Order: sequence, then structure tokens, then C-alpha cells
Amino acid sequence: MSRVDAAIAAARAEGRGALIGYLPIGYPDLPTSIEAAVALAEGGADVLELGPPYSDPVMDGPVIQEATQAALAAGFRLRDLFPAIREITSRVDVPVLVMSYWNPVLQYGVDRYADDLLAAGGAGLITPDITPEAADAWIAASRRTGLDRIFLAAPTSTDERLDLVIENSTGFVYTVSTMGITGERAQLDAAARTLVERLRARGEALGLGVNACVGIGVSNAAQVAGVVEYADGAIVGTALVRALREGGVPRLRELAGELRAGTVHSGK
Repeated sequence: MSRVDAAIAAARAEGRGALIGYLPIGYPDLPTSIEAAVALAEGGADVLELGPPYSDPVMDGPVIQEATQAALAAGFRLRDLFPAIREITSRVDVPVLVMSYWNPVLQYGVDRYADDLLAAGGAGLITPDITPEAADAWIAASRRTGLDRIFLAAPTSTDERLDLVIENSTGFVYTVSTMGITGERAQLDAAARTLVERLRARGEALGLGVNACVGIGVSNAAQVAGVVEYADGAIVGTALVRALREGGVPRLRELAGELRAGTVHSGK
């Protein structure tokens, strides 16, 4: 059982879903982003998801794009990522995942990236723009290092695609709630619930357990509560970035607590 598996299992044992919180590393500056990640963990996140700023963030909505562009303008470079993770993991006992577009990993060197992430105390990598059949080098590196590899499943995924994702993902499957870019939405698509049901059914057919965590559009405690009725965890990003932007680390910590309260299953 990986550290991410263990965090999700621990939440389940407490009668709740897992809260996975995303922040761009380096925003608004590197030291503050480290303090923000620590506050997010201390405030209630079960798993941290840190995004290195990237010059072509095709999946990110406007709030996260603005934050990552600000981080790049402030001087963030990929070499800053691993020391930041090392400091965060030395201060909180929460698994830290990196959510990265594939090109920076490829340019850095897949094995080198995996080794440096492991040495920094990182738990794994979420790769939104690479599919399992194109990720042989990363699958091999993650198996060698024990890092989690988390692929995405979308409502449009075929059963064959879901099988590939389930067979090659560890930790959890990043279950995309709706088609499109990240951001806050007033109402989550019903497709998310159907997709989780499909993932569970395909996993059962394969004889594999599946942790399905739902992201994209989850922005408040009520939505978190709705998601964990049927999924293993809820992923929140844009709302946390907005809180950091508008109220600094104190507001971020406060929102983390509010979201954590939403993870408790009804009747518990």
C-alpha cells in the first residue's frame, strides 16, 4: 500500500472521503507557496497536489493560469520544485503528489525526475496530458522507485481506455468530473457519478480495487460532500488558489478546514 493509498484508507476508516488539495508551487512566491502547502495540510488536506508552473497550461482555468504565470514571472524554475517539496515533507506528514505536464518531466529526464522526487519525499506524479500507452518510461521509473502514477479518466473514456487507466494507475484514478478546463462550477456534472460507477465496475471485472477521486469543478464544502457520497475523495484546486490570492495563507487554512468538514459521510 502506497502512502496515498494509506491516506485514502485512513480517511475511509474515519467515515469520510479524502480531501486532495491542489496549489501551484511558487505562487505568489516560493517561500509563501511552501507556507501555503503546509497550511493546507495542517488545515485538513489528506493529500497535497502541487503543480509546477508551466508556460503552456492547456488544462488549467484562468485562476490557476494567472497564478502559474505570476510564479514564472517571479522567477520560479523547475530546479526549485524538489527543494520546496523536501521542506514541505519535512514539516507535514501528508503525501505530496506533483501534477505536471509531461514535457517538463521529459526535458528533465524521466528517471532523474523520479529519483529527485523520491529523494525529496514526494509520493508520486499526476500526468494530465499523457496516456498509459505512451508512458512506458514513467511506468518503469515509478515501479522502480515506488512512486504513485496517477492517470486521468474522463466521462468520454471508452471501457478499453478505463481498463488501461485502472491497470496502470496507483494511489487513485483522477476522475474528471466534466469535460473542459479546471475551475469552479456551480453544479457538478452528473457524468462524474456515472464515471465512478464505471471505474468500479471495470475494476471489479479486472479483479483490481480502484480509488476514484473526483476533480475539476469542486469548489466548496457542499460539493465535496456530494462527491464523497459516491467517490473515494474530492480534489479541490481553483477555490484554494483563489483563497490564497484573496486572503493569503490564513484564508487558505480556513478554507481547508471548511472543505475537510465536507468530507464526512452523512450520518457519521
